[in-house]
Amino acid sequence: NRRYPMFKIDRTLAAQVVNTVKDVCGRDVNFINQYGIIFASTDPERVGTFHEIGHQAALTGETIEVRADDNFHGTRMGINLPVYYNQTFMAVIGITGQPDEVRKYAHLAERITHLLIRERELNTISRNQADKRHFAMEALIHHTSANMDYLNACLKECGINITQKYRILLIRAAAESPSDNLSLLEQKIHQFFEMLSIKLYTFYYPNEYTAVVLPSQLEHNAYILERFAKDHQTSLKMTIGKMTSVYQLCDSYQTAVTAMKHFTAQTEGYIFFDDLGLELIFSGLNPLEKAEFLTKTLSTLDENERHLLTAYFENDMSLSGTSRQLFIHKNTLQYKLNHIFRKSGLNPRAFKDAVMLYLGLNLAK
Repeated sequence: NRRYPMFKIDRTLAAQVVNTVKDVCGRDVNFINQYGIIFASTDPERVGTFHEIGHQAALTGETIEVRADDNFHGTRMGINLPVYYNQTFMAVIGITGQPDEVRKYAHLAERITHLLIRERELNTISRNQADKRHFAMEALIHHTSANMDYLNACLKECGINITQKYRILLIRAAAESPSDNLSLLEQKIHQFFEMLSIKLYTFYYPNEYTAVVLPSQLEHNAYILERFAKDHQTSLKMTIGKMTSVYQLCDSYQTAVTAMKHFTAQTEGYIFFDDLGLELIFSGLNPLEKAEFLTKTLSTLDENERHLLTAYFENDMSLSGTSRQLFIHKNTLQYKLNHIFRKSGLNPRAFKDAVMLYLGLNLAK
């Protein structure tokens, strides 16, 4: 009725154990499996050989001390301690040396083994959870999976209610950030997700984090959201897509990407897709179409004339308001607007032409 491990110690972990124990006690250390085979040792020549007393210790579950070399096959003087984890046999640790001298290291070796196994378990659990999160995000925003049962199981494990509506939160780190800064930023992003109780998120190489959030999480934590975005304004960009059902989050992701295209150095905080206006019109234009539109509207105007038009539209096409802002006489302003009309063929004081110029100025930003 012996229980052998469901979690198996591989050679890498076993080597880590024997080397760590040797660093403490200064003695050669062997890791012996249930069949008496040494599968890790600080003495490379002993790896793969049979250890008679180690085999007996594995079978009996008792610590066995050996006080003379060569009395048993493949065995040297020392102490051999069976190690259990969660009441399951893992291996026998053999420490070479006079038993009276090395006995004090036996339980320390057992403790070290427990800690390293636990660390490996936690890392495995963490990787499994990250894999499930990534699978779910891929399925939701890229439609990569047809296994709906497994997807729903992953969503449930991540606390996602498929009857509710969500948004995609998109974070991109600045590409020029040094690797050490990216590592620190990654920690801060994870802490930020924890503060907002975000459980479903993933990382896309080289610099993108995508998360699923409830509208209520954003509303209740608006200050945290704003503060985080402003505190890291130089190192990341953050946008939020439109609200959709769970299985339509691909649309929310695309709108978050659209919002990301309109992030500039002047943008403060983050961008909500819902807040975009003219940018939505521009987002549908390809580079050639944008270039053609700018050619039709602004190509003949210099920087000063574009600056004047910007002020003109900021003042709702008011001559007096624009004159005050630019510190020029109204007659001078009218002369300049007429000059723009002659150069561009578009009259800033005519509604339809003004719209064309206004769109061009915004598209050129």
